[in-house]
Amino acid sequence: MMALEQHGIDTWVGAGPKYPWGGLYGGQIVAQSLRAAMLTVEPEFRVHSLHAYFIRRGDQEEPIRFEVDRVRNGRSFVTRSVVARQSIGAIFNLSASFQVSEPGSEVQIASLPSLPPPDDLVSDGWSPIFDRRFAPAPGPGQVAAWLRVEQEVGDDPGLQACALAYVSDDLPTDAVASLHPAHARGDQFHQQFFTASLDHAIWFHRPFRADVWHAQAFTCHGLIGSRGLSVGYAFTADGTHVATISQEILLRELRDPR
Repeated sequence: MMALEQHGIDTWVGAGPKYPWGGLYGGQIVAQSLRAAMLTVEPEFRVHSLHAYFIRRGDQEEPIRFEVDRVRNGRSFVTRSVVARQSIGAIFNLSASFQVSEPGSEVQIASLPSLPPPDDLVSDGWSPIFDRRFAPAPGPGQVAAWLRVEQEVGDDPGLQACALAYVSDDLPTDAVASLHPAHARGDQFHQQFFTASLDHAIWFHRPFRADVWHAQAFTCHGLIGSRGLSVGYAFTADGTHVATISQEILLRELRDPR
């Protein structure tokens, strides 16, 4: 999925499998757009943040064209903008910033919640690409789970960041949906509601491996009208805070076909 084909200057083409609920999985588009941006950046620059908007639902039957704009090349920071397009037009827009490593103080405030180990939990994944194991909900509007990309990604920190970007789109919807009075899990939920990711942001704090078990914990900070905001942290198994993720979700009850 990350082996994008170059089509001209700063343009790459990719594809992906059908999302079980139709279209393309948002995490796939985030990861591929980030990968396209990385292909225009020198290796000493590491991604430290991305901000993105989902514009249209992707079509799994079409290739995706990723057009990269080299917004700025600085000595410490590099900025890239990516537009993902299909025949309908732009489906996704991403801005990413990259930084060379700098020495400095490290202070961690975020803490890993108390979770059962992944081997004590039931696998509840929907994709062959990664495994997911939910822990008991820590509180209202909260979800926590262990996640792991199934295939070994390798030592490339850029590909590991793309793998985290891929799985980062999975849990935010669960946190938002859990606050709805008519919430139900599984297929019953998808028969009652339409959901879509509206925008997405990731701050990469420390390098880590997404192909080993790591925990993500999200909290929905409110469901207002048809939108809910979900903010979460990613931790290694030893409790190191490696990333912060935020996403706003569109949540609509489906009309009764009668």
